[in-house]
Amino acid sequence: MAIIIDTHSHIDLPVFQDDFQEVLDAARAAGVSAQVLPGVVRDGWKRILSLASKEPDLFAAIGLHPMYLPRHEEGDLDILREIALAGDLVAIGEVGLDYFVKHINPAAQQELFELQVKIAAEASLPLLLHVRKAHDQVQSTLRKMRFDCGGIIHAFSGSLQQAEHYIKLGFMISICGTITYDRASRIRAVAAALPLSSLVFETDSPDIPPVGHRRERNIPANIFETAMVLAELRGVPLKHIVIQTTANARQVLAL
Repeated sequence: MAIIIDTHSHIDLPVFQDDFQEVLDAARAAGVSAQVLPGVVRDGWKRILSLASKEPDLFAAIGLHPMYLPRHEEGDLDILREIALAGDLVAIGEVGLDYFVKHINPAAQQELFELQVKIAAEASLPLLLHVRKAHDQVQSTLRKMRFDCGGIIHAFSGSLQQAEHYIKLGFMISICGTITYDRASRIRAVAAALPLSSLVFETDSPDIPPVGHRRERNIPANIFETAMVLAELRGVPLKHIVIQTTANARQVLAL
C-alpha cells in the first residue's frame, strides 16, 4: 500500500468528536501514515498534545493563528515557547499573516507573527504558515529575521513566482483539494510547474474537500484524491508523486 502524509489536519476539532476513531481508522486504512495537527488558539493545544502523545501517527504543531487575534491572551506566547523548547512539537503553526480579513489589525498580526518566528528559531522548528493576501510581507519578514528552519506554506494559493521565492527560503508548498476543481486554473498550473521535490500534501480537514466531496466535511482519507489529480496534471505515476511528497514531508518536519 502506498503511504502518504497529511501535513495539515484538524481532526482534533469538535466536528470530529463523535466519530474521531472512525475517521482516524479510515485514514490509516487508506494509507495515511501520519497527520500533523496544527493549533490555532491556546484552548485547543491541550487536545492536540494529548492526541499526539497517544497516537503514533499524529503529530502536534501548535501556534497562534492571526485570524483569532482577539482570542489570544497575555502569556500565550510564554506557554508556546515552553512547549516548543520541551521537544513535543514538529512545527510551530498555524501562524502567519491574513490581510484577506480586513478587520484584523495588520500591525498586531505582524508583531504576533514575528514573536512566533523567534520561538520557532529558538526551538529549531519549522513553521506552518497561513498566508492570505500577504505573501510579500511574510517573505520579507522571513528574510529580515533570517529564519532558516524552513516549513510549509499551508494551502498555497499564490503565484508561481511567490511559490519559487518560498522554496528559496527553504519552504515546501502544500497542495490541497483546491487543485481537484477545474476552475482553480492558477493553482493547478502552479502545482504542475513546481519541482516535485518542493511539494507536500494536506487535507485541511474538515475544510477544502476535493471535488468529489463538495459541500461535505473533508477527512484525511480523501488525500489520495488530491494526489491522483496532481499525478494527472504532471503526467507521472501516482506512486512517484506519493513517494516523493512523503519524503519531502518527512524531511521538512523531521518525521
